[in-house]
Amino acid sequence: MYAEISELLKNIPVQALAIGVVRIVLILVLAWIVFAILKKMLNKMKVHLLEKSRFAGELTEESSRRAETLTHLIRQALMIALGIVVVLTILKEVGFEIGPILASAGIVGLAVGFGAQNLVRDVISGFFFILEDQVRVGDVAIVNKTGGLVEQLNFRTIVLRDLEGVVHVFPNGTVTSLSNMSKTWSGYVFNLRVAYKEDTDQVVGVIREVGEGLQSDETYGPLIIEPVEIFGVDKLDNSSVVIKGRIKTNPLQQWFVGREFLRRIKYAFDARGIEIPFPHSTVYFGEASRPFELKLVEATQNMPRFRE
Repeated sequence: MYAEISELLKNIPVQALAIGVVRIVLILVLAWIVFAILKKMLNKMKVHLLEKSRFAGELTEESSRRAETLTHLIRQALMIALGIVVVLTILKEVGFEIGPILASAGIVGLAVGFGAQNLVRDVISGFFFILEDQVRVGDVAIVNKTGGLVEQLNFRTIVLRDLEGVVHVFPNGTVTSLSNMSKTWSGYVFNLRVAYKEDTDQVVGVIREVGEGLQSDETYGPLIIEPVEIFGVDKLDNSSVVIKGRIKTNPLQQWFVGREFLRRIKYAFDARGIEIPFPHSTVYFGEASRPFELKLVEATQNMPRFRE
């Protein structure tokens, strides 16, 4: 038995075996170096994302979680790709023919790709939603013409809840339009209608005064970013003059501030006698029409009386 083992060892090319072992060790060392470089690059990417959020004044727990999610996902993908390359290279070094393996993997990947193309599309779209910071959990967004609060942002779906509490789930790959209403800041756009007889300059002054009072308020002032913007007379409507403006607020605070602004506008207009018109119509018969006489008759004269 010992003689047979000795004879077998003599037939093994020791030099070729040593070279193969050295190559495998070098492959593993090189893979470790590549992994270390990739890890360092991902850490720099994470720091860059956090610095970008801090510079924009948006460094929150959600920003940190977003950066961690992105780096973790990329690290996993790179590790899988690097591991496959290392395993195939080692198999080739020990004498395995990797051609059939690659061919089989290609066929399997093609079949899986056809069956899961929608899933892959959703995941890729979700990755870019998070990478480009298009929307976050807690934002108010309009997705495919449906508005609501973003409750979940996954790599496959976006989950919205509208004002009535209805939950809408959109696969990321089907999102054709996305409007974020609360990114960095929000705006409350108002259209105030006054009667034609009113002095629009006076009305603008009253609006500006109300805006300054709102901005100096302890509750609403910290939520307002800039003084009220008054764009001016926006439209001459059928029965009113429309004055348009905007209030810039912190994200998601535009409705809270806007309701208080309209409440104060109503009181200010009433105090100064500024008319907020209601829809009405004027009957015009032409300049050549003859005047006609109106008589007011007491309503109770000819009304029948009922006995109790």
